[in-house]
Amino acid sequence: MLISAVEDGIENLLRAALPLEREHGDISFEAPNSTWSATVNRLTVNLFLYGVGRSAQPPMMQPDRRDSSGRVARRFALPMVELSFLVSAWAGSARDEHELLSDVLTRALTYPTIPAEHLSLSLDSTVQLAVANDEKNRPRDVWGGLGGNLKASFVLIATVAADAYPWQDAAPVVDRVAPAVLPRPGAP
Repeated sequence: MLISAVEDGIENLLRAALPLEREHGDISFEAPNSTWSATVNRLTVNLFLYGVGRSAQPPMMQPDRRDSSGRVARRFALPMVELSFLVSAWAGSARDEHELLSDVLTRALTYPTIPAEHLSLSLDSTVQLAVANDEKNRPRDVWGGLGGNLKASFVLIATVAADAYPWQDAAPVVDRVAPAVLPRPGAP
């Protein structure tokens, strides 16, 4: 659910920010291999998810929750996850592709997070967006792994907290401490 929520948020953001209405173009999350590219017949922005991993950001702490009866619940800090997308544009000519890719790049640089109104599901954190270099999986290596030709593209990293731990009732609050005296061993 986490990955699809992020993908929906990215698509909704791009639909709102780009001049790419559903009637005129597509946003795809398919692998841009030769089989897929043969079916593309209109303007398309492709965001291929090629990497999922734990972020170097520290886990996200959440404040305790109190329900209507006054019980407190807490959870462990949520790990941050990075989703790496290879972003490319598909059109009738290289110039049109470059213009579309430029528009997508500009929007990716403009929005450091996906605005909440573009997220269809409530997530436990914001979704941070960053255009980045990926030294472990360079775009040309990803294209080679897909069996396709090298294409103009960039890497978009989406970072979000993973809803990995459930909420649990917190231990009751200690409001006083009373000493307990135990008899000494061997004492009558």
